[in-house]
Amino acid sequence: MQTEVQRHAAASKARETLPAPDALLRLPQVLARVPVGRSTLWLWVRDGRFPKPIKLGPMTTAWRASDVAAWLEAAGRDAA
Repeated sequence: MQTEVQRHAAASKARETLPAPDALLRLPQVLARVPVGRSTLWLWVRDGRFPKPIKLGPMTTAWRASDVAAWLEAAGRDAA
């Protein structure tokens, strides 16, 4: 059984590793969470199988962390 201190430490560590829901993730951060290659991810975006990114500038795109988390959760449910 975990003590209160252990539960608090585990919760703090989880908060540190998960981005805020409204955070923006760049491509390397998305690829670290989604185990596919760059070209596969862009193919999925084109086909509507993965959330579309937000255009931040002419050569800068990012994904909402909440969109990626929701996609991962749905993909986990579909795999089960």
